[in-house]
Amino acid sequence: MDLTRDFVRAKSPCANGFRWFLRHYGGGGNYQELLDALVADNRVADACWLMDQFGPTDAVLVVDSIDANALVYPGTIEVRGDIDVGDVLRVGRSLRVGGSIRVGREIVVGGDLRVAGHVRAAGRVGVGGDMRASWGVDAGGDIACGGDLRVGRDLYCRGALDLAGNAGTGGDLVVQGTISCAKNLRTGGDIAGDDHIRAGHGIEARASIRCGRHLEAGWGIRAGATILADGAIQAGESILAGGEICAGSGYGIFAGLSVPKDAWESCAKVQASIPPRSLMSGWWEGAARAAL
Repeated sequence: MDLTRDFVRAKSPCANGFRWFLRHYGGGGNYQELLDALVADNRVADACWLMDQFGPTDAVLVVDSIDANALVYPGTIEVRGDIDVGDVLRVGRSLRVGGSIRVGREIVVGGDLRVAGHVRAAGRVGVGGDMRASWGVDAGGDIACGGDLRVGRDLYCRGALDLAGNAGTGGDLVVQGTISCAKNLRTGGDIAGDDHIRAGHGIEARASIRCGRHLEAGWGIRAGATILADGAIQAGESILAGGEICAGSGYGIFAGLSVPKDAWESCAKVQASIPPRSLMSGWWEGAARAAL
């Protein structure tokens, strides 16, 4: 794709960036060549802006490994080994990696992200499609995923976690910000969130669930150990725990919010090691084992 001066000017670029374009590519230039030149000149933000304006391409880049300060590519990238990028990794379509990813600032992928190893970013991770990591994920900022999320081991997020599909981890899920999952949220270990935890469908943890504010699920909530929240605990159906179920001081525990009261015995069960002190709705079934 060739970008002419008038074509670029029609997108209302900043004055400094347009002067750079005229100085280096006054007669126009190839899309990928422009992106590469901007990155090489430490104008990574301008390269990302250019991709925002002109979108992804069908180009495919296949390499053994990537070691760069920054990379902005509008197509699909397939890497047989590792990726090590000091600043920004921006991919217009999908990214498939046979090894691990380490990025000094942020990862933004327009399509699917599939990684055979570990994903580590000092800042945010944004994925437009599905995200798969066979090992773990460690992000210093927000994580946003437009599809399903699957992580083989632990996921650590020092920002907010925003998921448009189902989410599952083989180990712990630890998030400092809000956890928002449109469908099911399942882990093979603990779920720990310092803010709200919300799932449109169910929440399930093989170990414990700890929530810094309100814990909410459209369907049920289940944990092999304790369920603890500093705010309210609300579920459309049942709440089951192998240990205690405790809401925050002054807050209640509400099961069966999405089912009629005469269906509570079958659809809004509450199980825990001891009766919850602030149970407001649901059918207390006793201390039956809820471990997964």
